[in-house]
Order: sequence, then C-alpha cells, then structure tokens
Amino acid sequence: MRLLEERILRDGKVRAGGILKVDAFLNHQMDVELFGELAKAWHEAYKDDNVTKILTIEASGIGLACIAAQEFGCPVLFAKKTKTKNIDGQVYTTRVASYTHGYVYDVIVAKDYLLPTDRVLLIDDFLANGAALEGLCDLVHQAGATLVGAGIAVEKCFQPGGRRLREQGLRIESLARIASMSDDSLVFEN
Repeated sequence: MRLLEERILRDGKVRAGGILKVDAFLNHQMDVELFGELAKAWHEAYKDDNVTKILTIEASGIGLACIAAQEFGCPVLFAKKTKTKNIDGQVYTTRVASYTHGYVYDVIVAKDYLLPTDRVLLIDDFLANGAALEGLCDLVHQAGATLVGAGIAVEKCFQPGGRRLREQGLRIESLARIASMSDDSLVFEN
C-alpha cells in the first residue's frame, strides 16, 4: 500500500538491530485516518470470508484492530499478556516471545469470547519473526475456530516469520512489505 509506505519513509526511523520506529503514527501515537485506509484494504482482501471476530495481541495491535472491526462489523478480542482479576473462568493460553521487548509472555483469551463458531481475522502492526502471530494462531486453534487469515500493517520480509507462516498455510495480507533495512536505507518489496 503506497500510502503506508510513503508514511513510513516520511515519519519512520530505522534503529540499530533491525528496529523500525513508527510510533509517530502507528503504534504509540495513532493516525486514525491512516488506520481507516488500512482497514479498508484488509476488508477488501477478506470481505468474502465472513469474518465474525478480529483477534490481536496487547497492546500495539488494538487500535488497528478496532478500526478494522468497524469495517467488518464485528467485535475485537485482544490476547492479554497478564491474567487480571476481572477475567474469571476458563482461558486459552499460549506463550509468545517478543523480539522488541526481549521477553516471553503468557498470553490469554477468555474462552467465553473465542468460540468454535467464530471466523477469525488476526490483525497486528508488525510481522518479523512471527512469534506473536503464531501465538494468536495457536489460540484460534485451541478454540476450534476458523482462522481466515492475518492483516499486517508492516512486514519485515527479510526476517523469517512471514515466509514460515505462509508455508504453514496462513494467508497473510501485509500492506507494507520491507525487503531490506539498514541504518540509512529502507527498501520495499513490489
């Protein structure tokens, strides 16, 4: 998506260690108008898949998922990184390693909100090594729900996550696909 690529080039910052900082518009301060355009693109890609639920992971994907859910007319569910007192009853749980934070999280979703009858679209801001997306896939499979695919804002194609998950049969629609990145350059895939 050219709009997102242009925004990354204008306002994104490449950091050491393969980090792309896009917190000015994507995952800290959020450009809701841009999110609306991303949501339209995902809706166009998945409009025939009868999505009944959008699933993301706490925290950066929540804003994107909410705007996407408006396009699909369905609820958003986010996997929590900690079990809080207000989650009672049974939960699905999986472990997710965060590349950015360097930490492994136990993430949970209440069984009441992820049902075998759901047709689930995963939404997230980044796909690099694929750990978060794998964890979300695991939660959907635990529930016996149908996983229709994933909508990703930015995919780092030079890292293995997207390739590995596609090889496993996951349909992934990434709107900005980065082929390579260094301290002074960033190249998008066509």
